[in-house]
Amino acid sequence: MVSLMDSPMRPPLIRKSPVDSPSTANGASFSWSQISRELGESSDGTINIAHLAVDRHARSDRAENTAFRFLGTDGSTRNLSYRELAGLTDRFGNTLKSLDVQKGDRVFVLCGRIWELYVAVLGALKIGAVVSPLFLSFGPEPIRSRIAQAAGKVLVTTASAYQRKVAALRAELPSLRHVLLIDDLGAGNIADTLDLHALLRAAPETTALVPTGPEDPALLHFTSGTTGLPKGAIHVHSAVLTHYATARIALDLHPDDVFWCTADPGWVTGTSYGIVAPLVIGATCIVDGADFDPLRWIHILESERINVWYTAPTAIRLLMKAGPELFAGHRFPGLRFIASVGEALNPEAVWWGQDVFGRPIHDNWWQSETGGIMIGNTAAQDIKPGSMGRPLPGIAAHVVRHQEGEPVTVIEAPDTIGELALETGWPSMFRGYLDQPARYRECFAGNLYLTGDLVRRDADGYYWFVGRSDDVIKSSGHLIGSFEVESVLMEHPGVAEAGVIGKPDALAGEVIKAFVVLKRDIEPSEDLRLVLLAHARRRLGTVVAPKEIAFVPALPHTRSGKIMRRLLKARELGVPEGDDSTLAQGEGR
Repeated sequence: MVSLMDSPMRPPLIRKSPVDSPSTANGASFSWSQISRELGESSDGTINIAHLAVDRHARSDRAENTAFRFLGTDGSTRNLSYRELAGLTDRFGNTLKSLDVQKGDRVFVLCGRIWELYVAVLGALKIGAVVSPLFLSFGPEPIRSRIAQAAGKVLVTTASAYQRKVAALRAELPSLRHVLLIDDLGAGNIADTLDLHALLRAAPETTALVPTGPEDPALLHFTSGTTGLPKGAIHVHSAVLTHYATARIALDLHPDDVFWCTADPGWVTGTSYGIVAPLVIGATCIVDGADFDPLRWIHILESERINVWYTAPTAIRLLMKAGPELFAGHRFPGLRFIASVGEALNPEAVWWGQDVFGRPIHDNWWQSETGGIMIGNTAAQDIKPGSMGRPLPGIAAHVVRHQEGEPVTVIEAPDTIGELALETGWPSMFRGYLDQPARYRECFAGNLYLTGDLVRRDADGYYWFVGRSDDVIKSSGHLIGSFEVESVLMEHPGVAEAGVIGKPDALAGEVIKAFVVLKRDIEPSEDLRLVLLAHARRRLGTVVAPKEIAFVPALPHTRSGKIMRRLLKARELGVPEGDDSTLAQGEGR
C-alpha cells in the first residue's frame, strides 16, 4: 500500500472550517487556578476526584442523567445514573471502611469492563484509598509483582481470575488482607475471600467521603522500565483539574455528549479518560465489555449515537484492515470528534477517518507519568496528519538535547530531533515512582520533566514523534519492559539468558521477540520453543508474552554486563548497528 503521506492527492494539512472549530479555552488567559474555580474550588482546600466526578452531579439537576451505559457480552445493557453511581460508590467506600481500609491504603481491581470495576475505583477514591486497576489479561507474575510492590491491602476480582492467577500466590502477598469476589458463584465457596455483592447490600448508603487534599495520592499506574521492577507512577487528587481541562480542550467533550473511550482501565487512558474525565464533565460514558470486533464497534458507534470517540491506533488499523465495505450502509450523524492515543498515528489513518466518518482522527500525546493529555490536535486547530499536534494551554513543551553528565540544552531550531521535555507544574504530573525515589529524580533536570521520547518540532509549533530514547516496547498501546519478560523466560530450567526486543508490526506497532541462550547440553528444538512460548503466556499473559523466540549462542553485552538490546534490534531489522564501543570484546557476534 502506498503511504498517503506521500500521495499528491492528500494535502499535508486538514483545514478546519468555522463549524468544525469550536472555541476552546484561550491559551493566553488559561490558568490552573481558573480551572479550579470552574470546578467549584473548596474553601477548605480539600479536593477529591470521586466527589467532583460523581457526587457533584448527583446533587444537581443532572442527577438522573446516565453516567455509564454498560454493554454486556450477552447483549444486555445496564445504565447507571449519576445518582445511582453516587449511592453504589458510597456503599463500596463504606464497605472498605468496615474492612479497616484507611486513607492511603492500596486497592487493586482485576476484572473485565463491568460496573463493579468502575464502582470500586470511584468508591475507593472517595475514602482516600489509592487505586490501581490491573489488566485482566495479565498473568500471575505481573499481578503478584505489582500487588507486592505496592503492599496492596484489597483486591477486587472475579472467582475465575482469582483461582487462575492469584490463589496460588496468596502466601507471597502478606499485605493482601481482603479479596472481594464479584461473581456470586465464587462467593463463600473459596477460602479467604468475601462476597462483594453481599457486602454492598449490607453497607449503608450514607456518604463515604473522606477529606483529601490536592497532594494526597489517588491513583497508581504501573509502567514498565527497561530494567528492574515495573515503575508505579503516583498521581494525586488535584490531577482531576487536568482531566477536566483536557477533556474539554483536547477531546471537545461537553456535558450532553455520549462518549466512548475504548481503553481498558488497566491502561492509564482507561482510567483518566474512561472514568474520571468524562464524569467530571458530566457526560454519558459507553463501556463495552466485549473484546474488539469490527462489526460490533460499528454497531456501537451507530446505535449508541456516539458523539466523541477516543481509541487507539491498533484498533484503527484493524478497522482499516477490515475494508470499507464493512461500513457500507452505516451512518454516524452524531459523531463529532475522533481522537487517538497510545502510539504515533500514521497520516493514512487520519485521512481514513475523514473518508469513512467525515471526520479526521485527532492524534494526541501523553504518558502514564503525565497523567493526562499534554500535546494534541484539538478541535479548534488545523491538523497536520502524522503530527502529535501542539501543546495544550497550561503546558510548556521544549525539544532538548540531553546527554548524561551534561546540562540540558533547549533546541530552538525547527525540525531538529531531540528529547521532549515539559516544564513542571501541571496538576496531573506524577509525584513519584513508588519506593523508587532515585528513578524519579532521574526524570527531571531543574524544572523540566524529561519524557524519554524523541521528537521534532516544525516551524508552526507542531510536534512529531520520532521514537523512544530507550528500549521500552510499545505493543497495541501497552508499554512492556524487557526485563520483566526476560526474567520469566529465565525461570525455565533450560534457559541461561534471554534478551527481548520490539519488532515492528503493521497492526500492533511492535510485537515482542525474544532471543534465548540455552544452558549447556540443552539442544534447541521446535518443541522447546513451543514450551517456552506457552510458559511465557501462562506467566505473563498474552499481551506481555513474546510472539517469537529465536535460539542464539550468545547475546551482546556491554563491558559492564548489560544486554545490548539495541544491537539485537538492529541486527534483526538489518539496519546499521551504530556505536558498539561498549560491546564486550568477542560477545554476541
